[in-house]
Amino acid sequence: MIQTLRYYLSEHPSIVGFRWTDSQSWGNTWVFLFISISSYIILSVFLHLFLLVVFRHRRPLPLGPIPAVHSLSMALISFTIFAGILLSAAAEIRDTRWFWRRYKTTPFQWLLCFPIGTRPSGRVFFWSYIFYLSRFLHTLRTFFTIIRRRKLSFYQLFNHSILIFMSFLWLEFSQSFQVLGIILTTSIYSVVYGYRFWTAVGLPSKCFHFVNHCQIVLLSCNVICHIGVLLLHFLRGGCNGIGAWVLNSVLNGAILFFFLNYYVKLHLEEKRKIRAAKQMLKDKDN
Repeated sequence: MIQTLRYYLSEHPSIVGFRWTDSQSWGNTWVFLFISISSYIILSVFLHLFLLVVFRHRRPLPLGPIPAVHSLSMALISFTIFAGILLSAAAEIRDTRWFWRRYKTTPFQWLLCFPIGTRPSGRVFFWSYIFYLSRFLHTLRTFFTIIRRRKLSFYQLFNHSILIFMSFLWLEFSQSFQVLGIILTTSIYSVVYGYRFWTAVGLPSKCFHFVNHCQIVLLSCNVICHIGVLLLHFLRGGCNGIGAWVLNSVLNGAILFFFLNYYVKLHLEEKRKIRAAKQMLKDKDN
């Protein structure tokens, strides 16, 4: 059983022989990238305005089991990518032991810093490609939010668009750090979407801010890893795709800024509600 899973997740010919090319990789052009992101933003804005005009009341529209099915699907997809890239990274390290001895490096350094000249081919880039495609499925949550809550979040639009763009850069420029980035992201997303499925089917929610706390953990790990890439770039003679990494870091910084802004506002709103509730109880007692 384990050998079968290892074969289909890291040793299958389509995985080992993957190449980021027009003939093998759907959606690998800049034109496709910009058209897909623009279409996502335009459709989101159009749906939001359409619902505001047609349904003037702000009562949520029922979506039935669709959000729960989406959450379960994303949890399984994220876990599959996590297992696939973990096994693929282990296989790449096993097959290139000579490289570590020759260049006096370690597998962990390779996870953070690809050698100069690395091409987007092979096992880990196959799973990076699957991760890139999965980003488009994540955007469906935006439409669920618009339909159910009649709310269009700038942070959500920005976050999904930037994550699609960054995933494309990872492949296009064989960017360093992407293996660890995908491992961290998919492990967190497996838990987050599993939790969303849990609550979507009506099971009790134990922590209201669970998803936000997971996001903080992910962003914190990303910051630490980006510092590691920067250090290795200067200490080890360069990391592949460092130009794309710089842009990636700037975009990650923007996501971190908008998330912290959202989180602080949410925290202040919660404190305001608690104070209001305490004041009401005090007034009743009086």
